[in-house]
Amino acid sequence: MVFAAIPSPSRGVVHLGPVPLRAYALMIIIGIVVAVVVTGRRLRARGMDPALAGEIAYWAVPFGIVGARIYHVLSTPDAYFGEHGHVADVVKIWNGGLGIWGAIAGGALGAWLAARRLGISLALFADAAAPGIILAQAIGRWGNWFNQELYGKPTTLPWAVRIDPAHRADPGVATYQPTFLYEFLWNLVVAAILLLVDRRHRLGRGRLFALYVALYTFGRLWIEMLRIDTADEILGLRVNIWTSAIVCVGAVVALLVVRRPVDPDVSPQEQRALGLVQDRTRRQPTDAAGETAGETRTATRHDDATDGVDVNGADVDGADPSNVNGANVNGADPVNVNVNDADGAGAGAGEQPVAGAENGAAAVSSGRTRVERPPAT
Repeated sequence: MVFAAIPSPSRGVVHLGPVPLRAYALMIIIGIVVAVVVTGRRLRARGMDPALAGEIAYWAVPFGIVGARIYHVLSTPDAYFGEHGHVADVVKIWNGGLGIWGAIAGGALGAWLAARRLGISLALFADAAAPGIILAQAIGRWGNWFNQELYGKPTTLPWAVRIDPAHRADPGVATYQPTFLYEFLWNLVVAAILLLVDRRHRLGRGRLFALYVALYTFGRLWIEMLRIDTADEILGLRVNIWTSAIVCVGAVVALLVVRRPVDPDVSPQEQRALGLVQDRTRRQPTDAAGETAGETRTATRHDDATDGVDVNGADVDGADPSNVNGANVNGADPVNVNVNDADGAGAGAGEQPVAGAENGAAAVSSGRTRVERPPAT
């Protein structure tokens, strides 16, 4: 006997005034909006234009929907091309039937095309978008609840979902495992992990996206094993289980193989966004004679936003290296800059090299900092 259960909606259509809207489609729309907003905020934190999220979504979303539908149709062909199937139902996406693997593949293709047109790094964008994508998936899963579909095995657990007679896999069983709820909660956990890892360890170069794929597919493996809807099988296992396992292994390999060194082909702006060149320069205390007591050290920061570093009033992480007295060293190709050195004669015997200056060398002495271009060869 079941004492408690999650009720299913009596209908899968939401009326916005006189306009009917399928709840399944509404969940997808809400998920897309959330993904774009979250990605835009993360791009802004990386010093990039947040509008890029919408521009890439303009390409990725249509490609993702088409890819999701193609994957669903190919993985369940009997429903459309079998003896009792209807070919015309292939285009009826409002009745449900979108495969997440096709959505990821199609969306990635659309994002790649958009990134090429916009001239930005796809790996950089993918890392920024990963938490938003998994949140969109979490919201989209509620569409299965409205459609009373893709539930799991029969159960009497108090959080079981009650299915109407017209949608039951077994006419004599009313309650089933709420796989939509399990995946919703799992996706929230994955989103939290991604945000935490990205805050503490800026992985960069697409590795955060690989972590997202690995975590999602790991959870999808055990959730898929609970489902009882009709699906094609290979060696006794559902196709989606095989797909999840293969993609999970591939994502883990990518996460382990891809390294973090600074790529010379990546622009300084993208390097700062990836957390690869956010250096904080600080000097050791000086002795009584004014000589530097120890070498200058560089500590790498991995904050969400780039921080400037003040050396004798000079902002190190800026964009304009030509500004004397307040000049910054990490923006572009530096010119000869003497800070607090009125005669331009350079530093004294206590000079120490400053790490992190791009294409130039810096010397630090008591009360002065100098940046100069290395001699031409």
